[in-house]
Formats: sequence, structure tokens, C-alpha cells
Amino acid sequence: MATIQNPILTGFNPDPCICRVGEDYYIAVSTFEWFPGVQIYHSKDLKNWRLIARPLNRISQLNMMGNPDSGGVWAPQLSYCDNTFWLIYSDVKVVDGQWKDGHNYLVTCDTIDGEWSEPIYLNSSGFDPSLFHDEDGKKYLVNMLWDHRVGNHNFYGIVLQEYSASEQKLIGKTEIIFKGTDIKLTEAPHLYKINGYYYLLTAEGGTKYDHASTIARSKNLRGPYEVHPENPLISSWSSPRITLQKAGHSSIVQTHTDEWFLVHLTGRPLSREGQPLLDPRGYCPLGRETAIQRLEWRNDWPYVVGGNQPSLEIEGPRIAEVQWGPDFPEKDDFNADALNPYFQSLRIPLGEHIVSLSDNPGHLRLYGKESLTSKFTQAFVARRWQHFNFKAETKLAFNPTTFQQSAGLVNYYNTQNWTSCQITWNEDKGRILELVSCDNFTFTQPIQGNEIVVPEYVEYVYLRVDVKSDVYHYWYSFDGVAWTIIPVTFHSHKLSDDYIQGGGFFTGAFVGMQCQDTSGQNKHADFDYFMYKSHS
Repeated sequence: MATIQNPILTGFNPDPCICRVGEDYYIAVSTFEWFPGVQIYHSKDLKNWRLIARPLNRISQLNMMGNPDSGGVWAPQLSYCDNTFWLIYSDVKVVDGQWKDGHNYLVTCDTIDGEWSEPIYLNSSGFDPSLFHDEDGKKYLVNMLWDHRVGNHNFYGIVLQEYSASEQKLIGKTEIIFKGTDIKLTEAPHLYKINGYYYLLTAEGGTKYDHASTIARSKNLRGPYEVHPENPLISSWSSPRITLQKAGHSSIVQTHTDEWFLVHLTGRPLSREGQPLLDPRGYCPLGRETAIQRLEWRNDWPYVVGGNQPSLEIEGPRIAEVQWGPDFPEKDDFNADALNPYFQSLRIPLGEHIVSLSDNPGHLRLYGKESLTSKFTQAFVARRWQHFNFKAETKLAFNPTTFQQSAGLVNYYNTQNWTSCQITWNEDKGRILELVSCDNFTFTQPIQGNEIVVPEYVEYVYLRVDVKSDVYHYWYSFDGVAWTIIPVTFHSHKLSDDYIQGGGFFTGAFVGMQCQDTSGQNKHADFDYFMYKSHS
């Protein structure tokens, strides 16, 4: 029986939904504005996980062009019934203000990593939809119901409606089955039928440090639901000193060895010497991650083993450990036919006219598009920060002819929070290396006037970022041997949910390669490799 170290999915992997099929375990997590939509991980032992599928990979399934930061795919739910995988997801179009315009869809597939179906539209009444397969063969959709009326609490309760698989639509009346507890902000419903009871698992308290999972039960599907006598099922709110904060938004699985586990969202704030413990509690540049806890049953109620706060280490199931090889190469030379699945783009798929692995074989070629502040078409390919200490590096050939063209290495949270170390053009100096910072939509160029001139004989420029917990620095080299630090210190916490402004704060820090050309000439940049190496 192996010990499991939390979190099991590091970096931006929030809102986990776990699904067992025989002796295989799958977790689906939210991807928000990053494309392809939904990440599904696979495990045999609940300890070792690998990315196995990104099911929403066509624009006909998911078109997020123009979606706001932290819009897009919220809280997917994965289930298996009738020899079919069922995936339910939201595409949220409005994040700020009085409305949360979002549409809920269903896609299906015979295999987890196959070609998923075209989406079936369900409703738009609220986010976090979830499909429940009852024992009598009927299916039901539950989701939180959004109330936009001024003066009302926005979270109106959990609504249930029957779904007809044969008609591929919702049927019958809608019914509010649970109004939540006094923690409020009741969302993320999952229904289970266990030992004669219907269990309704929800998230409450918002997805920051007050986050919690609430569970209620009823003998009848439509309620009334009684709340767990020692609710919440899990939360970090009352334990500000533990490593795993923000615990909530969870789902339950029974293993094939008849053991019970809870997977849940969590965040790990950076340590903050000399800062107050409680307000603000801290910053999580790795975003909201996924952890797992063991459950035990008493009087037909589930309890987290060790109390209702998350543990950093748990006893795994009675299953032999099955390890996977690394699924992201430390150094990607871009020799494959397709991009490694760890890479994503923003909002839409980037076709061959924007991203190509064949136009210059052995390179990732990006054709310059819109700026990093655009919500439409960015030529930007990136992967998650998954460690507090790591370095990322690339080798780049780029020959701009105007200051409107740039290409380089980017660390990114959203359109309002990012930094870039990039090659561009200066009328007096020619090709230069510069830094650009966007800090809650305040722009600076920290080495303006002291930009680094790229010698004419240099074809490739090597760029690196070195992230050391709460700070990071950019480095460059003209030969790949001698490296020079750019003496500007950036702060990791500025790429976190907890720092940014506005209504959307749901993703995490990314690092990647970008090419921008606002002149309309589609100037391309060639990236020879991309390396991501953790120091921890």
C-alpha cells in the first residue's frame, strides 16, 4: 500500500471530477480559456497520473474566441454508463458583473482518448452541470442556478431536470432540490446513489480561502436533503497554517478494492515571511491543484480520515503501484508530427497557418498575430507552471523589421498579467532583446533605453527563465554556452489567482513561446526547442 503525496495533479488542475471504469481511474479538470478544452488524467493506483486526453479539440465543440479571462470551460464532469463516457461542461461567456452567461453541453465517446462527439446543448441556466445516472436507467442533469436580479444572492440553489438520452435533450420540469447551507455560494453539484441514499456533494464558500465541500443526503432524489452532521466534508478555512489551502470542489470514488476516496481542489500559497497569516492568506502562482483524501463511512455518512481538513500525505488504496514514464519531455525538439499535449493555446485551435511543425522541420514555427492582451487570436503556445522552482528555455530565430513584430519567452497568467523577454526591432539599434511587463494592465518596459543589441551574425538567440519560488529572472545567450542574467526581478505572486483584478481568477501561471505581429505581415519565428526542468 503506497503512500500518496499531495497534490496529485500539480499546477493549474482545478475542479477535479473522478470516474472509475473497472480498474482504471480518470480525473477531468477545468481548462477555462485554454484550448483544447478539459484535461483528463489516467491512473491505475490513484497515486501516479498521466495526461491521457483533451476531448474538446475542435472548434465545433468549443469556440472561445473573444471569451473573457477565466471564462470558457468550467468544472467538467466525467461519468461512465452504458459502455459510454459522458462529459458535461460549461462554456462561460461572461464572467464580470451581474450575469454569468454560459452554455452547458454534453459530449460522449466509447473510449477515453477517442474522438468525442459533437456537443449536445443542454441549458444556460447556471454553471457546473453534472449528469447523474440513476439505478432505474433514468438520467438527470444538476447544475447551480444563477440569479442575476439586483439585491438577490446570485447562487439560487441546485436545480435538477431529467435528461432523455434517446431524444438528446432535457425533459420534464426543473426543480430546485437544495438551497445550500449558510456558507452560501452553493455550486459544483455531484449526485451519487450509495446504500439506499442519494448523496448530493456541492462546493460552497467560493473558490478562494473560504472554499469548502458540503454533502447532504436524502432517500428521495428530489429531496429534502439533510446536511452532514459535521459539515463541511472538507475545508482548509479553519486551518490557515496547513500547506493545502482552498480545499473544496470535490468528487467521490469507490475503488475496485472497496475503498473510498475524495479528490478535491486545493492551492499552495507561497510562504510569506513577516506577512500577516490571515488576510490576505497568500498567493498561489501554481493555481488551484488537485489533491486526494481517504474517506471512511460512519452512520451512512462519509468522513475524511484524520478530520475535515486536507492532509499532505495519505495512505493509498490496496492496489499495486503502476508508474508511468514522463509524458512531457524535459527537452522538446519539435521533431514529432503533433505538439506535445501539455502545450495549449488560448481560446481557439491554432491552425497550420499560425502554428506549424512542418514549415521548418525540427522547429515550432509561429506566425505573428495579435498581442498578449488580445482575447481573439494569439500566436502563443504554452504549458503550466507545475513547480515552485524550475527553469524553462528555448532557442529562437527571428528577424523583425519593425517594432510591431516581436517573439520570445513569455510567463503568463491572463491578458492583464504577464511578462515577456522578446526579440524585436528598434530604428536605431536594429534587432534588440527587451522586457515587457503587464501588471494588472499597467505596462512597463524595464530595460527601455538599455535594450540588448542582438549582433548581426547571430541567427539564434537562447532565452531562459529561472523561477525560484517567489521571484523569477530572464537570461539570454547568443551561443547557448555563456549565459547572461537580465538584472530585473519579477515576482511570481503577480501571476496568481490571488493577485489579479476583476471577476475571473481561476487559472494559473503558464510559460511558453509567443510571436506577435501587429503590422499584419505575419512575420514568423522559429523555435528550435523548448525545455522545462524542475529544480524540486
